[in-house]
Amino acid sequence: MSKVFFIGAGPGDPELITLKGKRLIEESDVIIYAGSLVNPEVLNYNKKNAKIYDSAKMNLEEIIEVMKDSISKGLCVARVHTGDPSIYGSIREQIEELKKLNIDFEVVPGVSSFTAAASVLQKEFTVPSISQTVICTRFEGNTPVPTSESIELLASHKTSMVIFLSIHKIEDLVQKLLLHYKEETPISVVYKATWVDQKIVSGTLKDISQKVKNAGIKKTALILVGDFLGNKYDNSKLYDKFFATEFRDAKCSTE
Repeated sequence: MSKVFFIGAGPGDPELITLKGKRLIEESDVIIYAGSLVNPEVLNYNKKNAKIYDSAKMNLEEIIEVMKDSISKGLCVARVHTGDPSIYGSIREQIEELKKLNIDFEVVPGVSSFTAAASVLQKEFTVPSISQTVICTRFEGNTPVPTSESIELLASHKTSMVIFLSIHKIEDLVQKLLLHYKEETPISVVYKATWVDQKIVSGTLKDISQKVKNAGIKKTALILVGDFLGNKYDNSKLYDKFFATEFRDAKCSTE
């Protein structure tokens, strides 16, 4: 099938790609992957000796040119992104170019690094009585952040937060968070979640900057902050025996 597939390759562990994503990589004639982030072991699934391009060394025009040339030859292209391509994947600009060229494409979701980070921490973002909202954001860098989405404004909600692409500014970030979160608020940094060289650094807003510095973590890490990382919470009603659901009657409290 001559088509471009944007594939979420998962957070790092090559087994955390979807069955569909794996199958498409197996069948692809050409693979363009985000070499700075995607685990190269994912490429080993390919069975057709595909021609492989590392997009970390390419600009947008070069990426589109490879896609255009491959499709003109009737080939299948796997555009492999890390995690889920809809989160900091920069796929929108690629999609718009493909539309201009009338090139058929499909987006295949993947496991995001932020859910992978929660899994290795063995935590749940949406804990009853603590937080029912997750904010995924980043500190301003080469890509600007709208003023309405500044860290200090988002932090004012005191929800569960996941901060991407910002570990190199951990000290500045902590100062912004402290405008609304208490010093003792738990925070964890997960470096390369689910990779073999994964690192986890946990602490509070008071001490996390020094801990990250001591660990030597400078990139490829997620910052998770909020009381969902703590130990205080209420059980949900989902499995409460005294609470009726569509599928289960409530038990009497006197039983």
